[in-house]
Amino acid sequence: MKKIYLVETETLLKWTWAEIEPHYQKLQAFELNTGNVDAWLKDWSDLTRRVYEIPTRLVVRTWVNTADEEGKRLYSNFLDTIFPKIEEAENGLNKKILDSKLEPKNLRIALRNMRAEADLFREENLPLRSEEEKTGLEYNKIRAAQTIEWANEERTVAQMYPLQLEKDRATRETAMRMVLERQYADFEALGEIWIKLMEIRRQVARNAGKADYRAYQWQNKRRFDYTPEDAKSFHRAIEEVVVPATARIRERRRKILDVATLRPWDTEADSNGLDPIRPFKTMDELNRGMKRIFDKVDPDFGDRYQTMLTEGLLDLENRKNKAPGGYCTMFPVAHRPFIFMNSVGTHADVNTLLHEGGHSFHVFETAGTDLFHNIKYSPAEFNEVASMAMELLGGRYLMESGMYTAAEAAQARIKDLETHLLSWPSMAVADALQHWIYENHHLASDPVRVSEKWSELYDRYMVGLDWSDLEQYKAACWQSIQHIYLWPFYYVEYGLAQLGASQIWANSLADYPGAVKAYRKALSLGATVTLPELFAAAGAKFSFDAATLKRSVDLIERTIEELDSAHL
Repeated sequence: MKKIYLVETETLLKWTWAEIEPHYQKLQAFELNTGNVDAWLKDWSDLTRRVYEIPTRLVVRTWVNTADEEGKRLYSNFLDTIFPKIEEAENGLNKKILDSKLEPKNLRIALRNMRAEADLFREENLPLRSEEEKTGLEYNKIRAAQTIEWANEERTVAQMYPLQLEKDRATRETAMRMVLERQYADFEALGEIWIKLMEIRRQVARNAGKADYRAYQWQNKRRFDYTPEDAKSFHRAIEEVVVPATARIRERRRKILDVATLRPWDTEADSNGLDPIRPFKTMDELNRGMKRIFDKVDPDFGDRYQTMLTEGLLDLENRKNKAPGGYCTMFPVAHRPFIFMNSVGTHADVNTLLHEGGHSFHVFETAGTDLFHNIKYSPAEFNEVASMAMELLGGRYLMESGMYTAAEAAQARIKDLETHLLSWPSMAVADALQHWIYENHHLASDPVRVSEKWSELYDRYMVGLDWSDLEQYKAACWQSIQHIYLWPFYYVEYGLAQLGASQIWANSLADYPGAVKAYRKALSLGATVTLPELFAAAGAKFSFDAATLKRSVDLIERTIEELDSAHL
């Protein structure tokens, strides 16, 4: 496979600050006027793409192999010696364009973003942000080293997941207890990392003159279209509308499984008691099947997935010393996406690849645009619409992938729709926890107190599960959520995007080509319009209210019933 490691990229990875600085100095010294500002902005964007190619490549290197000490050294060196100077230089250019009072065409959103960035910038926060990044590497290293001895072989936590799909309940229980015990063994080590991160974030907020870290991060994430109170209103709507629906799902599962109470190891096995689906055995089978699905959604998507295969832009299979989780990033110079995940041969992997595929197509949709770098990429709340809508748009073509029978496709879609419903309360727990954490910074610097709050919120939103004799493990589950450690306040996006994606899916049931066309148009807009306008372009409403949420919940429950009666 051809690798997207261009000659230019290899050169960039060797850049020192002495080689980068003259480019910023030239831009800073340039005399701006209405006649040359557009060309100046393009030059700035070109430079920004090149300098941010460096950390993107290094981050990927540290995630694909957490035992790569040389990669870690290079990234740490970048964070210590180059990153702070880049951030300072970028802030200088922000101030230059703002001080010029020039307002180039189509830069309304970009200028708004720059004002927010300039207001937050503090030179004393640059080493703190570098330290935060390096501390995150230690978190990933601990998590990636978690393995379990099963059937005389060493398995990663991800490789233990397929055992939760087995029909035999005793197997599921034994496997889950082993995973929970192994993860809990690192509670203190991860707790030390948490204490360090909390101190860094407290100081960052204080330096920026913000009341708390939530206020800092809200502005840092450019959340101009909703407030913390809106997020809490969304939590309440989920509790009102979604929690009763998930209780019905879990009670149905309990009855089918014929158990007295639903235990944590009863949540992943098929809700109708069917054998687990094993849709593929090799990465080649997975990739062929995924291309067929993307071809059906839109032939351009299939072509783009083939491009990613050809250019080596996928790292899909789980292995030891590979960081947990999955994500899609972008290499700015080539303007190509890169998908990272931990496939172990289950249907969940197909759904993950649909999700990350949606992110990758978002990158492709903006690749041909000549937008200023500040507005080329949508806010996270809409980025997740791109991914979650693809799960629903592509889910209808599971059988056409060649990996599923008709019955298996129905079985998988029921599981996916149940997961969509269950994800809203799960999101509410993680997001509400973070609001509590940064409203009570001193108290929440104690990992034990965070565990206590997590348990309280979990019991409130995740009804119908019996964690008897496992309470200490339940309380520590927050440590397994990378976002809480690495990307604070990146979680409500999933719930808001899920609601947007559900509306796009509803549109597709009436007019599939029209829904896909609107979806693609919205992806191409980048951040040239506001968040509510992006949702509207895709055919959805940016909303927190119970009424909009209920329409989506009703559609999901109704579709599950139809699939259940027609195919199972």
